[in-house]
Amino acid sequence: MRIVAGKYRSRVIEAPKGEDTRPTLDRVRENLFNIIQNQVPGSRVLDLFSGSGALALEAVSRGAVSAVLCDISREANRIEKQNVRTLGAETQCQIFCMPWQSCVRRLAETGMQFDVIFLDPPYRMTDLSEVCSCLLPLMSEHAVLVVEHRNETEPVVDTALERYDRRKYGYVGLSLYRRKDQEDGQ
Repeated sequence: MRIVAGKYRSRVIEAPKGEDTRPTLDRVRENLFNIIQNQVPGSRVLDLFSGSGALALEAVSRGAVSAVLCDISREANRIEKQNVRTLGAETQCQIFCMPWQSCVRRLAETGMQFDVIFLDPPYRMTDLSEVCSCLLPLMSEHAVLVVEHRNETEPVVDTALERYDRRKYGYVGLSLYRRKDQEDGQ
């Protein structure tokens, strides 16, 4: 796996071994970042179910000022730390090894808000309404929520969110959401 663009362009990063983690393919990441390219520079990023950290690290490479990565897997956590160290991005990245609920609660207690949130849960998780509901207080005014899912499924999200874009790449689907009360002219 490699970083597609930005200051870490072409740098190789590792992915956890085994079936538990499903790294976002380079071409899917490239297409995703083409869609959200205007939101990334200067943004604060949250990557839940982060696996290798590829999405957050791609965002940092493309100008995000900070990224929080969270995954419950110890192996994913080890790989994320290794990838952050390899890229020299330690000052921009915080890494948590805990359930998503604990991470979101901790971030909410600090009052943190994010401009870009990546949500790449196990594909068996199709009802994401609880996750999204908990994420709402963490979303900045013009935040984008990117959900990776199986392309034949439609994730269930909080009713306060609206999907404004959907893409399919083989078996991978990407759905992009924003708050319903957000203006179209972002």
